[in-house]
Amino acid sequence: MGKTQCASFAYRTPPPTRNPRDLAHTPGGSSSGSAAAVAAGMVPIALGTQTRGSVLRPASFCGVTGFKPTYGWFSMEGVLPLSKTQDTLGLFTHSSADMILLWEALGHETGKEESFTLGVPDPLQEVEPEMAKAFANALSVLRKEGVSIQLVKMGEMLDKLSDANELIMFHEGAQFHKPRYEQYGSRLEDLATLVREGLKVPAEKYGEATRFVSECKVRVAEIMKATPVILTPAAPGPAPLGLASTGDPKMNAPWTALGTPAISIPMRVASRLPLGLQITAAHGQDARVLRTAVRVQRMLDS
Repeated sequence: MGKTQCASFAYRTPPPTRNPRDLAHTPGGSSSGSAAAVAAGMVPIALGTQTRGSVLRPASFCGVTGFKPTYGWFSMEGVLPLSKTQDTLGLFTHSSADMILLWEALGHETGKEESFTLGVPDPLQEVEPEMAKAFANALSVLRKEGVSIQLVKMGEMLDKLSDANELIMFHEGAQFHKPRYEQYGSRLEDLATLVREGLKVPAEKYGEATRFVSECKVRVAEIMKATPVILTPAAPGPAPLGLASTGDPKMNAPWTALGTPAISIPMRVASRLPLGLQITAAHGQDARVLRTAVRVQRMLDS
């Protein structure tokens, strides 16, 4: 139907888009308009991109389903890069059931129903009280439905992965946008800051970050042998008040760095501002993520 608003250069400078659930709040970013358009009922499906949390976080804030497939699953041809080793095309729909139908319509297999233990990071990354309560309630509902949930020692690793994701983005984004910065300077706003800071990142630090991510991919793949799907909050909390910020991507950035598929589905909450549950699995297990999302959503809504 058309092109939606996004944060400038898919980074931090927010567009004028508001959150349809409460116009005083941000819809998240950078795929702001895509999440808002689906949440407002303007379209059933929208595209977005994610380099840190630009699909999953807006989905959480706007109360829709956002899916980030395995890195490289969809072509990024024609998309202006920010961080070539992390940029990923994503999708928005109203529900997980719609998302799996979309996945099928795109020619992908959805596989068969499975039963396995779900994992929850221990310690959990720090979140706001509203999200902590909603996440605990969701786990309680799933356990009552007979789902096996096990704590997995990976919380500290996720925080470090979020930092690595940011450093890699700064380095790669600065290299790509340097000519644009030399031409436009501070007119690029937040992107100008990224270029200035990114150019200061030593090659050694960038190398350390990429090696750490590679090591974590092996560790996480091993963890997911016992707990094939990991559950976490999809954002630190509800959508922040105002439009000055699109929110914190720390809950999504680790999985973007790892390149694993991840989805955000709405949790049932009493407040007007939505909160999302993030579901992720091993590299290439996109169908497993989608099937689990449908199953979990059914339980949470029952």
